[in-house]
Amino acid sequence: TFSYLLVFVVMILFHPALSIYINTLSSTESLTISSNRTLVSPGSIFELGFFRTNSRWYLGMWYKELSERTYVWVANRDNPISNSIGTLKISGNNLVLLGHSNKSVWSTNLTRENERSPVVAELLANGNFVMRDSSGFLWQSFDFPTDTLLPEMKLGYDLKTRLNRFLVSWRSLNDPSSGNFSYRLETRRLPEFYLSKRDVPVHRSGPWNGIRFSGIPEDEKLSYMVYNFTENSEEAAYTFLMTNNNIYSRLTISSDGSFQRLTWTPSSGAWNVFWSSPVNPECDLYMICGPDAYCDVNTSPSCICIQGFNPKDLPQWDLRDWTSGCIRRTRLSCRGDGFTRMKNMKLPETTMAIVDRSIGIKECKKRCLSDCNCTAFANADIRNGGTGCVIWTGQLDDIRNYGTDGQDLYVRLAAADLVKRRNANGKIIS
Repeated sequence: TFSYLLVFVVMILFHPALSIYINTLSSTESLTISSNRTLVSPGSIFELGFFRTNSRWYLGMWYKELSERTYVWVANRDNPISNSIGTLKISGNNLVLLGHSNKSVWSTNLTRENERSPVVAELLANGNFVMRDSSGFLWQSFDFPTDTLLPEMKLGYDLKTRLNRFLVSWRSLNDPSSGNFSYRLETRRLPEFYLSKRDVPVHRSGPWNGIRFSGIPEDEKLSYMVYNFTENSEEAAYTFLMTNNNIYSRLTISSDGSFQRLTWTPSSGAWNVFWSSPVNPECDLYMICGPDAYCDVNTSPSCICIQGFNPKDLPQWDLRDWTSGCIRRTRLSCRGDGFTRMKNMKLPETTMAIVDRSIGIKECKKRCLSDCNCTAFANADIRNGGTGCVIWTGQLDDIRNYGTDGQDLYVRLAAADLVKRRNANGKIIS
């Protein structure tokens, strides 16, 4: 008997994960608030269970081993449990969360016509909480994010199922209910993300240019991470992967409206903000300079009319109220027009642009010149020298300049405005 006991103790000491941590929930099992039982992912990175804040209970997921409790997903964020009576279990073909009097407060809400095999819930190593049978996943938490994007999660559209994955902030630091800010993909022309407050745009990522989103050049500089944007007939979605498993990284939208990339390394013992959007409130707030103007943090004032344009409301402009933007000095004639090249730009908003991925930049210029409504053009994709064509036919909205890492934008001007004018001192003023 002593030898068996000794073997049992040794197994616990040297294989604690096998003895203590469980990552699956069968149809005969349940998690309850009172039992304090949790599911732990293989590798012990993520833990799923109940947590309490503001005297309310939630089913959620967090990093298990970090000293700072960091939540990455909440099931019943807008329908909390008001007391300590709560149960997560599999009922029929669904995961259900029951509160007082067995009232359902959250469910996967699936309909399965043919029940082929038993259903199991499982917390995977990457933090994806899934419900599956022998045929595969029936439901996954990665399809229903809250305020956080983890590696291998996708942000954007599944065009086959019409599922839109987007982030919504917590209401406050201690309240996981849906807050005022969201981060969503817009795909009407070139895909780009919008950070919004109550559906009013606050910041725009700039369009995907084949390498990065033109308004987030900082995201390209991480050596321990690779990311990708996929756009085809099945999906339009952003995702990222870690190449160093000792570093945790996440994208999150905070309750105050910041969209951030945070990383945790063992040496730091804390979350470090790698970048935060808006990066520079002076230039990254949506439409800060109004139409047909651009923002540059290295100038004073930071809002500048595009060459060939003047402030629409000069008195207000001089008071640094730039919302009315700029207007052309000379109307386009459709003959003799040319282009000014603006380097290192965040491309204008593309919701009303025309996109043709079958032609290059030379043909794009010809097409713009032949269209009397064309106001600007640029490459749609800058990989391998640039391909594709995007043409704007109206005002140019939400532009900013970067010192490096931006993109070339060609703005159409009347012939009279292509000649740079000089003041009495010889300084170029247009």
